[in-house]
Amino acid sequence: MPAPVAPNPLSAPSAPEPPTAAAVPSPIAELRAACLSRLDPSTVAGVAAGRVQIEVERLLAEIADENRVQLNGREQRQLAAELVDDMLGLGPIEPLLEDETVTEVMVNGPDRVFVEQRGKLTLSGVRFRDASHVNNVAQRIAAQVGRRVDESSPMADARLADGSRVNIVFPPLALNGACITIRKFPKRKIGLADLVARGSMTPAMARILEIAAQSRLNVVISGGTGSGKTTMMNAMSRMIDPTERVITVEDAAELQLQQPHVVRLETRPANLEGRGEVTQRDLVKNALRMRPDRLIIGECRGAEAFDMLQAMNTGHDGSMSTVHANNTRDAITRIENMVQMGQPNLPLRAIRTQIVSAVDLILQLERMRDGSRRVTQITEVMGLEGDVITLNDVFRFEYDGEAPDGTLRGRYHCSRVRPAFLPRLAYFNLEHAWMAALSEAAL
Repeated sequence: MPAPVAPNPLSAPSAPEPPTAAAVPSPIAELRAACLSRLDPSTVAGVAAGRVQIEVERLLAEIADENRVQLNGREQRQLAAELVDDMLGLGPIEPLLEDETVTEVMVNGPDRVFVEQRGKLTLSGVRFRDASHVNNVAQRIAAQVGRRVDESSPMADARLADGSRVNIVFPPLALNGACITIRKFPKRKIGLADLVARGSMTPAMARILEIAAQSRLNVVISGGTGSGKTTMMNAMSRMIDPTERVITVEDAAELQLQQPHVVRLETRPANLEGRGEVTQRDLVKNALRMRPDRLIIGECRGAEAFDMLQAMNTGHDGSMSTVHANNTRDAITRIENMVQMGQPNLPLRAIRTQIVSAVDLILQLERMRDGSRRVTQITEVMGLEGDVITLNDVFRFEYDGEAPDGTLRGRYHCSRVRPAFLPRLAYFNLEHAWMAALSEAAL
């Protein structure tokens, strides 16, 4: 329903006009309000959605008869579904969260809901009733994980029950009403074989990553927003030995590790008085006292990068983290910059020495313009020559044109240089498997 147009304060005053049709509540809106007034949300919180749907349909039919409102079966079911989604779910975007083809939901206001499907953004037909409806859904999401979002705390990171990541920006920062961005994760756990089937990498690359996880190499996953870094980390984590103790540190917990011995730590924002904040760096420092076999940091974006390198250098082999960067060389520069944020007096050469000692592999992921996500580089951190960190691209994607259907073509160049961490591969009896995978890729 279009919103009524506000009067122009610069125009001359005129005689009052009779109320328009837009200002009069519709029978459906009246039914919705009457039904909500008779329902107690606390009584339906633990009831199955199907049973609530039946009860709401019965109540709607009863109210429609009382108010002599004509309501056919289809309208009754649709209105009941909307009410159930409002009470038990996330309102009109609930069907989008159930749709397996939708990977991201972006609410830019009550009537601008975009979705990502197969890597492409489209405007959906989903609409909220008004800005207040969007605000209520945003606040409900934040409240589910013990966080708050309002005018005094207008930004929040949260997660849904299924692990999907949520970012909320509230007015006055968001000028057109509350903005909600939901990064969905597939309900089915994805492995490296699934990424090969999707064309994200070759079987030889998957075998290399499998060996890297099994031989406890320290891995940094780099890429832009939405390139698939978390999906890759989840896939690689399936290769971790189930007897190992894994501790994860995240801003908003979204990793879905399969091991039985996983401790998940999540940051906490400051309260209204500005106290009580627990940062990623605090959690990383504490995690090192919890006897981890592996430490996984969801995303390095600040001074915690120094503590991550310290952990990788002090016996916590097989640790992983993600960074935002355009290529593997830029990822090194990003880590240097983040370390300097926490240790501004540390010489650059000392930082680079730490990086070379700590990081074994850097994976570069990219969301390409055809909507696909690919591993574009698997790079070994070889050593330090002078003040320059030397890198070796074990695999590098080379663009080779565009197919008639718009998909991008390319091939992977493989380097068969013996890695600097070959002694570690030999320790796990995997050096022959590594070289065999490279030989297979070079054919």
